[in-house]
Amino acid sequence: MKKPLHLVVAGIGTEIGKTVASAVLTEALQADYWKPIQSGDLTDSDRRTIQSLISNPVSQFHPEAYSLRQPLSPHAAAAIDGVTISMDSIRLPETDNHLIIELAGGLMVPLNDQDLNIDLVRRWELPVVLVSKNYLGSINHTLLSVEALQSRGIPILGLIFNGEPTPATEEFILNYTGLPCLGRIGWEGDVTKEVVSRYAKAFRDYYTEFSREYQS
Repeated sequence: MKKPLHLVVAGIGTEIGKTVASAVLTEALQADYWKPIQSGDLTDSDRRTIQSLISNPVSQFHPEAYSLRQPLSPHAAAAIDGVTISMDSIRLPETDNHLIIELAGGLMVPLNDQDLNIDLVRRWELPVVLVSKNYLGSINHTLLSVEALQSRGIPILGLIFNGEPTPATEEFILNYTGLPCLGRIGWEGDVTKEVVSRYAKAFRDYYTEFSREYQS
């Protein structure tokens, strides 16, 4: 039996567009979705947002390992809730389907006094899709994120650029890192199912081919 494709969607910071990128990938692959840690806005969590944006009947949406009430870094939100986040308690969902895993914040965000998001990613040994948003300073943040992943031996599938196109920025990042661009998501005033489906069609061919190679 072919093994399903599991991907980690990581961002170069907060409010980068990971959730929209995760929705597009979930729809493109008709994958399951999981966000291990949700901080803040539990009535309108990222899982609920993704559910509202997916059109296919296949995807399942797995519950969070930790749901924290405050919109803070996981370690700080957990402290307020009287919880200590343990990496041993964050187990990959059991599924025979492809799985998109969205991190809470950037790679170096702390989960507790010792562990960071990137430590969780390294434990899983899964490929990463890195989402970069075009803004002043994004080159620095993107290159630092790439270096952090590579120095730990974490495989990077490639980059998704989010927001208004900035060719000079994108070209430099791609040339310097040697990583492929997996897709671009432009600025959208209102992200709807139709918008996600449109991007998913553009992404689907590449990820379907990668899935075949991954499963072989």
